[in-house]
Amino acid sequence: MRIKLLYPIMFLVCTIFAISAKGQTIDTSITLKVKGITCSSDLKMIKTSVEKLEGISECKIGKQGATSKFTIKYNPQLTTEKDIYKVIEGTGGCEKPDERPYKVKL
Repeated sequence: MRIKLLYPIMFLVCTIFAISAKGQTIDTSITLKVKGITCSSDLKMIKTSVEKLEGISECKIGKQGATSKFTIKYNPQLTTEKDIYKVIEGTGGCEKPDERPYKVKL
């Protein structure tokens, strides 16, 4: 009799655990080097573009230079590194918006 009661209780506990674990996500952090940046407006434009992606929780700009760094925290269930690369490389330049001067350095 006790075993028959134990199985439904174990099933219920496992189901509740699975549902609560499903809602938890762990953000992934990457640091990308981007070439083609010539001014601080470029940095801001890229940051704004990346932050519009679903799943991005943070985009920090590093020091500006010939190759600038961005540290990005994102939910890998909602976006991928390739999505982030595409957005960065698809952002128009501040001086010539029709051009796509930024390249992610792999």
